[in-house]
Amino acid sequence: MIPAIVLSSHTIGLGVIRALGIMGVPIIAVYYEKQDMGYVSKYVKEKIYAPHPGKYEDQFINLLMECTARFSGSLLIPADDTTLTAVARHKSLLERHYKVACTEWKIAEQFIDKKYTYALADSIGVPAPWTIVLESLEDVERHGRSIEYPCMVKPCQSHHYFQVFRKKMVLVKNFNQMLSAYKQATDAGVEVMLQEFIPGDDTHGVNYNSYFQNGEPLVEFTAEKVRLSPPEFGVPRVAISKDIPEIIESGRNILVALDFYGYSCTEFKKDARDGVYKLMEVNGRHNRSVLLAVHCGINFPWIEYEHLVLGRQPSINNFQRGNCPSEKECPTKHSIGVYWIDEFKDVIHSTRYFIKERYSLIQYILPYIKSHIFATFDLKDPVPFIKRCIDLIKMAFSTFSITL
Repeated sequence: MIPAIVLSSHTIGLGVIRALGIMGVPIIAVYYEKQDMGYVSKYVKEKIYAPHPGKYEDQFINLLMECTARFSGSLLIPADDTTLTAVARHKSLLERHYKVACTEWKIAEQFIDKKYTYALADSIGVPAPWTIVLESLEDVERHGRSIEYPCMVKPCQSHHYFQVFRKKMVLVKNFNQMLSAYKQATDAGVEVMLQEFIPGDDTHGVNYNSYFQNGEPLVEFTAEKVRLSPPEFGVPRVAISKDIPEIIESGRNILVALDFYGYSCTEFKKDARDGVYKLMEVNGRHNRSVLLAVHCGINFPWIEYEHLVLGRQPSINNFQRGNCPSEKECPTKHSIGVYWIDEFKDVIHSTRYFIKERYSLIQYILPYIKSHIFATFDLKDPVPFIKRCIDLIKMAFSTFSITL
């Protein structure tokens, strides 16, 4: 079979590697962080260490071009926003040699840079939090004195902010906190926005996953977040497959307005005040819980591979009964109530925030005793889990040594 080249090998990358690996696709893992664990998966036929695409974009693209001699015609899959940004910017060059699983930059910029996403949502009537882009201290003074608090200081490009501050956004309760958060971000060279705080607990966050072509959704899947890492404003650490028809129309509308095609994960949050799902962001690449849909019978990476590499037209009917090599690989078919668990983040944050979250013991353990799939642990592919354990132990010892 023609190989797939997966760019980035952390949680998303590992999920994509396994989703394609179980279908027999040879995997080439290109990684730029040595703490990634996906590149040691048994499904990886070759691993390649690359320059950081965010810091050395030209060198990263040059590496991919050097690989064309051996892997021309392969499927190129960005598995995080940093690799997606680099590949989208150079898609016209790369697609001469690869099948590229992302949109061109003209489209990608509209969802990578969230200020464009929210402006577009507002123009087409998709519910979203009010958003103000801060371009100067004058903007901070003018808007910061008149808005309602609490509100969010949120980056326009999330991956840049996360690389610096290791969090997605900041909740601020007054003008001084907002000003401080703004200055910290701008000092780090990150553009930020003021955004309405949408109240609601972790379970109010939901995902609309889809594969689009010619303005039409060919395959769709929805899920609800259960616990976040950290609570309230983090990434999912537990999610559950669930039928959420209320977000389908808004999810479709924003993707059509973007002229989007391929796979995406569009996130919404249910506003506790009015019960309306508000747009949070559009991710034009596979999401952290990619294996949840696979476990429920919808293998999005394989759909992508079949479409782009094998030339097969995806359709919902083809996947209603699942598309997995065996019942053992994908035991459930379009199931609802199936959990995805990032076991490392869940154990760490459940311990750290036990009092704040106020979950009962049964609420904590329920995902583990119900039908579930882990982000990393897999008896059929154990080495990524072992590597992740070793890396976390090393990080803990390093932190402990610094504090001594």
